[in-house]
Amino acid sequence: MMHDEDRPRPAAVHVIGQDLAALSIDDLDARIAALRREIERLEEARRHRQASQAAAHAVFKL
Repeated sequence: MMHDEDRPRPAAVHVIGQDLAALSIDDLDARIAALRREIERLEEARRHRQASQAAAHAVFKL
């Protein structure tokens, strides 16, 4: 059985703050697209958490 720390991690598409000088326009476009998808995923997770929190507040409201 493999532990999480033993599994190879996928290479990051982008590292915040990394030097962009060596990237082509296509590379930049690919990173922008990947980051937009990630932002959408984060916003969806946030919406779900907000809905759960609102439901919990409604149940326990005095």
